[in-house]
Amino acid sequence: MQHSTECISKKVQLLSPAGNLHKLKIALAYGADAVYGGVSHFSLRTRAGKEFSYEDFAKGVEYAHKLGKKVFVTINGFPFNSQLKLLESHIAKMADLSPDAFIVAAPGVVRLSKKIAPQIPIHLSTQANVLNVLDAEVFYEMGVKRIVAAREISLKDAIEIKKHLPDLEIEIFIHGSMCFAFSGRCLISALQSGRVPNRGSCANDCRFDYEYFVRNVENDELVKFDGKEFYVKNPDNGVMMRLEEEEGLGTHIFNSKDLNLSGHIKEILDSGAIDALKIEGRTKSNYYAGITARAYRAAIDSYYSGASSEVDSSFYINELQTLKNRGFTDGYIVHRPYEKLNTQNHQTAISEGSYQVNAEVDESGEWAVCKHTIRVGETKEIVMPFGKNVECGTSDLGEIFIENGVQYMRFDRICLADNKELDSIHSGNVNAFKLALPLPPFSFLREKL
Repeated sequence: MQHSTECISKKVQLLSPAGNLHKLKIALAYGADAVYGGVSHFSLRTRAGKEFSYEDFAKGVEYAHKLGKKVFVTINGFPFNSQLKLLESHIAKMADLSPDAFIVAAPGVVRLSKKIAPQIPIHLSTQANVLNVLDAEVFYEMGVKRIVAAREISLKDAIEIKKHLPDLEIEIFIHGSMCFAFSGRCLISALQSGRVPNRGSCANDCRFDYEYFVRNVENDELVKFDGKEFYVKNPDNGVMMRLEEEEGLGTHIFNSKDLNLSGHIKEILDSGAIDALKIEGRTKSNYYAGITARAYRAAIDSYYSGASSEVDSSFYINELQTLKNRGFTDGYIVHRPYEKLNTQNHQTAISEGSYQVNAEVDESGEWAVCKHTIRVGETKEIVMPFGKNVECGTSDLGEIFIENGVQYMRFDRICLADNKELDSIHSGNVNAFKLALPLPPFSFLREKL
């Protein structure tokens, strides 16, 4: 199926997380059209915000703009009265960096941003939980250019919003962690850990291991429940939930699977309602930033080229399986919550994925840092940024070769910058080692588990 020129001119934007300057560069190299990130506690990922200084963020904006790509600033926390002066200063300071948009959640902060920095477009954060035409219209009238719809929105509702407000851009999440509650509207972390989700410091208590105990009414002691199955029942409607506990680990009662909409790209883009596809994960790994961007870039490009096939889809579906995950769900964009029973993972908070990352290549393309053991004589698969390739060849350090359509690097020698030679290198060694042959910057070496 070939798509019209008009459709191609409105190609959906791929938006990736940038937890720090390095991840920003990786996401852009692997195919993202834009990245989002923030500085300080006004961003809803305080840990990621601490990794991004104002100076680094300024460098990131400059770097992206030189590539013709965009940077959106997250100012999507919910401030207290005592922080409003600091917030005003922060908005002005971030505006000076000339980002392409602010991502804001609170109506008051939307208005304040428009007052202080009217030149910066406003994108409404998913934290505002927009699900319908009425709410979308209110924020549109306030001057919001784009809404990042609630993760709980359906594609049908997104289409209705677009029909009613054709000039309002709509962005949806397509991959990443899912919140047990409406995004960020949860008090579990605040009650148990004193860390408030909608202020950026969620401790992910819903992911914790929980064990079953029963109370002995005679002596008021808690005793570990050693049954194989445990149920909770609502006496009013008869609904029962089976809770499974893995021996030695516990259960994960509130643990949501990760969102993965790679199988619905055609359906989403055919709707014509969605302007941007967003990947969650500012605190996730460098490898995650690269692989998610590359996989969804491939899926989007396949759609617009009309070349979608089982071969294409198997590539990006399999690539996403290489990442650590909690199991995957397609969330609520196609199915409503009551139509599905597969959004929770009661077995584990996270799995290892199907591949282990062994090394990450630096910006020179000649050196790499070890992430997992590499021994002399071993071969590792090469993963390159989107659209990049490398020729096969040999050197005194090793070889690049192709086997079954996949490129590998073999290490005949492992040499550090100080000319020290090793039989093997491990993740604890922070010294860069020389690659057998140069690779594109930000490439990875990996092995199947």
